[in-house]
Amino acid sequence: MYLRFDIKSIRTETSKKQTAMKDRIRMIMEKANLTPARFADMLQINRAIISHILNGRNNPSLDVVTRILDEMHYINPEWLLKGTGSMYKEEHNVESRPVEPDLFRQDAINQREGPVDVEKRQETLFKQPFSSPQSVENKQIEPLKTVNKKITQIIIYYSDNTFEIFNHNPE
Repeated sequence: MYLRFDIKSIRTETSKKQTAMKDRIRMIMEKANLTPARFADMLQINRAIISHILNGRNNPSLDVVTRILDEMHYINPEWLLKGTGSMYKEEHNVESRPVEPDLFRQDAINQREGPVDVEKRQETLFKQPFSSPQSVENKQIEPLKTVNKKITQIIIYYSDNTFEIFNHNPE
């Protein structure tokens, strides 16, 4: 008895797993509010690697997966690898995770502990440096020659991709 494998179904199943891993990595980046470039920098890998993974060109290597799990210790490895379970480890509190500040989350940027002492600037008076008189030469300066410029043509471009040309008619 021969077993028949449908290559197309095997490829489709493999493709689903690859897409799921790519989407899970994208989800991690979104939850951490990281761009692909910042995510790659955080993992200390080439930015092109993340780009290729997100575009579906390459699968994440073991190195990439281990770097994600090492850097983001709160991510559930089973979820990252298989897509099962919760995204975060059970003992992880989502609110306790440090979030990258962005333009829309201003409160995360300006959090400080206690009052901040502001250093006041003092004005300082500077004395003019002593300069000895130098010999002065009298030179005749010629004014710049001006060229009489005249408008010869005006072209107006419209948003509907048409234009009008106006030529100067000297009378």
